Amino acid sequence: MHVTRTADPSLIEWDAAAFAIGVADMDAAHKQFIDLLNQLDGAVNSEFAALFTRLLEHTRAHFEDEEARMQLCGFPAIAEHSGEHRRVLGELTQIKRQVDKGLVSFGRCYVREGLPGWFRLHAATMDSALAAHWRQHEASTVKTLSA
Repeated sequence: MHVTRTADPSLIEWDAAAFAIGVADMDAAHKQFIDLLNQLDGAVNSEFAALFTRLLEHTRAHFEDEEARMQLCGFPAIAEHSGEHRRVLGELTQIKRQVDKGLVSFGRCYVREGLPGWFRLHAATMDSALAAHWRQHEASTVKTLSA
């Protein structure tokens, strides 16, 4: 899908120093999330709903992957992290209903005002903690297999 941009500056830029958490597939998903936010921010109204649907689908798949990872490594804060995922998916679903009714301004506001700050905090706290636990799990698994 080609997206026509109405604005040149990005809403949020990928900054490895700020956002990279050291798990390649999670970092790739985060980069894609940022890319989708920037596309949404610059999309014309006629393209916004389809792009918002892509954001919702991407976010749902990413959260499912993270939750499978949390189960696999016995992440101790799984309830809190999964609860945050449910909350954000609930918000995205509610906003999508408004966007699908033609109320694109609700979606634009959420994309500009809600998601960048949420992403920065979530990546720096919950996802960083998960990544650290995952790396520790991987290291102990490798030690066990090589022993």
